[in-house]
Amino acid sequence: MKKILFSLVVIISTFINFHSKAQTKKTVNSDYLDYVVNNHNQIFELSCIPSAVEMILKYYKVVDFDFYDLQNEWKNKSDGSFGNFDKKELYDITFSRKFNLPRDKNFPIDSLFKTIENELKSEKKVIISLPSEIDWHMFIICKQTSDGEFVSYSKLGTHTLIIRNTKEIVKKSNGTEIMTYSYSNIAKKE
Repeated sequence: MKKILFSLVVIISTFINFHSKAQTKKTVNSDYLDYVVNNHNQIFELSCIPSAVEMILKYYKVVDFDFYDLQNEWKNKSDGSFGNFDKKELYDITFSRKFNLPRDKNFPIDSLFKTIENELKSEKKVIISLPSEIDWHMFIICKQTSDGEFVSYSKLGTHTLIIRNTKEIVKKSNGTEIMTYSYSNIAKKE
């Protein structure tokens, strides 16, 4: 009986820790980002920037899975950019816009890729703007493959998008901008 009770306490404790809003430990497991993305939605046609920011906040467990405040405020804002979140602190995470440069033959693509690699090595994700059929869409770069390519995730409504050739797309676009972040008071999970 004691063994069953102990097992129940462990299961309940694990469940509470996993779902707690106050939980601010980052999960290093990339499967958790899959879980975040698959349980998130882009709720407006033009809300991909705040949607990406919300996924980062959910990844770090600083907001609940039902958090859509940023998209609800943004709605279908058509003149928004990463600049709306540059140097903005949300729940102890400060976002930074980088590589806001002309997309041309002078774009420092190697520097962009090195910045992304360094962020990934420090166990962070990177929000990136990639061309889509209509305009540009925001993705989260979650990892680098053994051949050096970046894998990126996004949402389009309830549909999960996965791009496995991010570098190739950026090169064809003559560059793009990214958003990185720093955090305080968020402990890394051991």
